[in-house]
Amino acid sequence: MLEPGVLTLAATPIGNPLDASVRLMRALGEADLLAAEDTRRLARLVRELEVTTTGRILSYHEHNEAERTETLLEALAAGQRVLIVTDAGMPVVSDPGFRAVRAATEAGHPVTVLPGPSAVLTALAASGIAPDRFTFEGFPPRREGRRASALAPLAEEQRTMVFFESPRRTAATLAAMAEAFGVARRAAVARELTKTHEEVRRGTLAELTAWAEAEEVLGEVVIVVAGAEPVAARAEDLVGEVLERVEAGERLKAAAKDVARAHEGVGASELYDLALQQR
Repeated sequence: MLEPGVLTLAATPIGNPLDASVRLMRALGEADLLAAEDTRRLARLVRELEVTTTGRILSYHEHNEAERTETLLEALAAGQRVLIVTDAGMPVVSDPGFRAVRAATEAGHPVTVLPGPSAVLTALAASGIAPDRFTFEGFPPRREGRRASALAPLAEEQRTMVFFESPRRTAATLAAMAEAFGVARRAAVARELTKTHEEVRRGTLAELTAWAEAEEVLGEVVIVVAGAEPVAARAEDLVGEVLERVEAGERLKAAAKDVARAHEGVGASELYDLALQQR
């Protein structure tokens, strides 16, 4: 049940309306003020869910977010139940809502979340790529130069990376990723998640680029890219650390052993010999 004077963020289905939670359906009917990224999509969703809304509906998107946030704050101050929904998935995550959360918390209003579908987690789970550590990178820049500049620093990122992309830019983005990360890097392209024509393509960036260039990519797209393989440490690069510990009073043999233990593939005896030569 929505609480008066509380800002609530609610996740909406990313494709299949049957993924709507019971809490979302109740919240749509209880809200005094419902801020929606696209009021037409909201109207379609409530029809599909057979929910009747009684509150005021307000468009709330990236172009009016700044001014409309004030309206949300006024409603909260008046004790109204304010609900934010976006076209699909969780508000704030590559969608409107962050301004409202920050403004509401600064004004002392409680903020709560109704969890639900997530394109990021759905694609990650289906990708077949390691999910234990990942980073969400949102939409890459549209322009070629800026996109290359944004991807270059991620070449050594060891966590799995998740991106959103427009279907018409998917081929160009995959090609840019192949250039930045290497053609052999593993990746997956998930499109139309939870919908009738859901598809997850897996392969190297070279293979996925060829597929996207040969076929028309349709639907909402999520790209999951494997992280970079860790670079093995070299004993030569660790000698300085051993010598610093020796200068601080540690015995050479113990220092070499501790440093080697922290770096897989480096032997303590090798480190000891190299450090001994440089003393």
